[in-house]
Amino acid sequence: MILTVTPNSAIDWTVCVPHFSWGEPLRANNAVWGVAGRPTGAAWILGELGVITTAMGFVAGTSGEKLIELLEAKNVETDFIWVGGETRLNVHIVNQQTGEQTLLAVDTLEITNTHLERFMRRFHKKLVHADALVTGSTLPACIDPDFFNHLITAAKDADVPVVLDTSAPYLAHALPAGPTVIKPNRADLSSVAGGTITTIEQAYHAARSILDTYGTQVVVTLDADGALAVLNEGVFRVPAPKIPVIESTAGAGDGILAGITYALAKHLPIQEGIRLGTAAAGAVILTPATADCRKEDVERLLPTIELIPYP
Repeated sequence: MILTVTPNSAIDWTVCVPHFSWGEPLRANNAVWGVAGRPTGAAWILGELGVITTAMGFVAGTSGEKLIELLEAKNVETDFIWVGGETRLNVHIVNQQTGEQTLLAVDTLEITNTHLERFMRRFHKKLVHADALVTGSTLPACIDPDFFNHLITAAKDADVPVVLDTSAPYLAHALPAGPTVIKPNRADLSSVAGGTITTIEQAYHAARSILDTYGTQVVVTLDADGALAVLNEGVFRVPAPKIPVIESTAGAGDGILAGITYALAKHLPIQEGIRLGTAAAGAVILTPATADCRKEDVERLLPTIELIPYP
């Protein structure tokens, strides 16, 4: 079983409009539901692929009910703690005329110490049965910044590999705990590198520094440049899959996250997980909903994915 923990999950309502301008009524061509919050998105993808997965974290309100409905529709087991407030509802606007995308997000979870204690008890019970843990996304303001460190340390003590996918400032705070793999995007990696990363070479040096310092392997996503994997077994460039028509890029990184975690859970080389994850990312791009994909698209794209030794 793969265990995902997302303290700040969300659902995405993606609205596709033929054009966008302020001050005038807009009629959508399409509107679809998707799942956000990086590990939760990975859980949704793993569910589509038929992988036994349990999603944990915190939910609230009608948005929380919708999130659980979406996950369970893909056979993902859910074990969330119900809290106050409302699960994030992101409104993702796609301008079909220009291809530009904009995300509006509101964070309203209200989590008490009692909620956290209840979660940790359930987490430790689930961890015993987990083959891999994936955690990350953001932390609600009411949660201590050590939250990810506690999860990573508990998993390592239980000999469960951990994949972390989070952003600044949480990434720098969690790295000393030594997750097995991190999957930052360009901005996430820049936040711990001390400067903006614009080239593959800069990404390589930043990732190599993390591997040397913390023993943590790095798979950094680089938008149109694909991804770069700095692993114990070597360094590889991963070209982005060739997708003729991009519906939406939202949640594509969650596909790579799902593939990496699957490989660790099955004791496969991480390279195989990166190939699977890149195919899943390509499949996500083919759909308008965040982190949504079709298993048949993943299987069709998988033979086209290659890893190229770097440099």
